[in-house]
Amino acid sequence: MRVLKRVLCPQRVRRVPDQFSWVDHRLVRDKHIRGCGPEALALYLLLVTVGDSEGLSYYADTTVASLLSMDLQAVARARGKLVGAGLIAYQHPLYQVLSLPDRTQASAPMAPETDSRSGQLRSIAEVIASMGGTRP
Repeated sequence: MRVLKRVLCPQRVRRVPDQFSWVDHRLVRDKHIRGCGPEALALYLLLVTVGDSEGLSYYADTTVASLLSMDLQAVARARGKLVGAGLIAYQHPLYQVLSLPDRTQASAPMAPETDSRSGQLRSIAEVIASMGGTRP
């Protein structure tokens, strides 16, 4: 199956930071990794490593699980933590490592609206329906 790659969050396409490293030191300095846990951080490192210049990759969950010695549920939990922390966007089968926000953007949303269980992007209809207690 050929995957059509597309940027999931165009306003947060990652760029090489000034300190010349794909892993932005603000990840630690600004405490973006707080609460992620080792499995989520392992997934983040894998995604940074395998992502293209826009931070996009589409490794299958089974491949990710094998590479990181995790089961599929651990991969899903790790992905959910990274989405929740605003570090990645995910829409099956695409991952996008997001740029870290500037401190001046701290009040801006970190990532598109996602389902906390699956890490999947949610439509506006799904978000509105979940607020009213009904499903679309």
